[in-house]
Amino acid sequence: MKQFFKLRVFTIVTIVVLALIFPSTFKAQTQSYTDENVDYVLVLPSTQWRAIRVPGIGKDRTEFRYGNDGLVKMRIRRELVDADLTVEHLIDRHQMLHRSSFQGYVKENVQPITGHLSGARYAYEYVTHGKPKAMVIYYLEANNRIVYRLEFTGSLDLLRDISDQADLIARSFRLK
Repeated sequence: MKQFFKLRVFTIVTIVVLALIFPSTFKAQTQSYTDENVDYVLVLPSTQWRAIRVPGIGKDRTEFRYGNDGLVKMRIRRELVDADLTVEHLIDRHQMLHRSSFQGYVKENVQPITGHLSGARYAYEYVTHGKPKAMVIYYLEANNRIVYRLEFTGSLDLLRDISDQADLIARSFRLK
């Protein structure tokens, strides 16, 4: 009995020490992302997501890649809109542009999304260089003038496989 008690105490102490040393392992691999150059915070639900700095003319921007090969890309764009422009009108405008720009364009239904910011999800498929691709865009309203677009691009199958992760990222997106 005494030996069992010592083993149990050792096991509990070991778990606590490991949780302190490797906290991400015990938080289901999620990680919060922010940067001093951005005005938002979001949760990346897997260690498969990584932030990539992309140099720009005015300033660098951050993109996110999923997987070792980076087959899914996520870009975040901040868009200044007219005060009377709704997310639905914005999506309609983008649908018209995408329909005329992308070969093999097929859209899905627009779905509302709520989280820290509310908005809508718009997804479509298209063909580029003879290969099917897909894009999922989350339009999140910060206020009546600012809309954030979270754009996920990749293969149709892979985007479907990680759709829960994309939803979690969009729902976790918040302003600092």
